[in-house]
Amino acid sequence: MPKRSIPLGLAATLVLLLAACGPKKASITVSLTDFQFSPANVEAPAGADVTLTLSNSSSVVHQWIIMKQGTEVTLPFDTDDEANVYYKAEVPPGQSQTFESTAPSEPGEYAIVCGLPGHAEAGMLGTLTVR
Repeated sequence: MPKRSIPLGLAATLVLLLAACGPKKASITVSLTDFQFSPANVEAPAGADVTLTLSNSSSVVHQWIIMKQGTEVTLPFDTDDEANVYYKAEVPPGQSQTFESTAPSEPGEYAIVCGLPGHAEAGMLGTLTVR
């Protein structure tokens, strides 16, 4: 019986298509200083597994909070904003920490804020763009 084989070009296309079906991954690195995020605006693919590295070079604790899509922070950030939090991480002064999370599944822009008293008002605001 003759052997049947898949043409090399078709095989390569199938491999690329199957690789594209795997989980999306993203790495985000942000510096937390007195009182800003650097960079303030970051991006991630929708639904991606995200490795988030936050480095706090200041002398006070900072938070990196992603708000739910379509919600904005009411300044000052307080208990009425807590129900609109999608994700929250906190880093002590002088430390770097890495967190694992999942990006929102809906494309769009999501507000980022430091929720500690006075920090958002001082400029600790940003945006996560999900594509």
